[in-house]
Amino acid sequence: MSIDWSALGQVVVAGLIVGAGLPALFALGLRLVAGTGEHPSAGKGETTGPVVIARPSPLRMIGALLCFGTVVGAVAAGIVFLASGGH
Repeated sequence: MSIDWSALGQVVVAGLIVGAGLPALFALGLRLVAGTGEHPSAGKGETTGPVVIARPSPLRMIGALLCFGTVVGAVAAGIVFLASGGH
C-alpha cells in the first residue's frame, strides 16, 4: 500500500482554502462593511447617549462586495461540482 503524495497535497490545499480561506474572506468582508462608531462626546468624558456609526466609504463597500461575491461564487461552484457528480 502506497500513499499518493500528490493527491494528498491537493486535498490538504483545497481543505485549507475552503476550510479557512473562505471564512476568513467572509470575515474580512464583514469588517470592511462595518462602520466605525464613537460617542459624540468621546473627548468630554461622557459615555452616555447614542453611538454615532459612520457609513463605510465607497472603497470599503466595493472591497466588501468583492469579498462576499467571491464567497458566494465559491459556494455556488461547489454546489454545481457536487450536483454534477463530484468528480
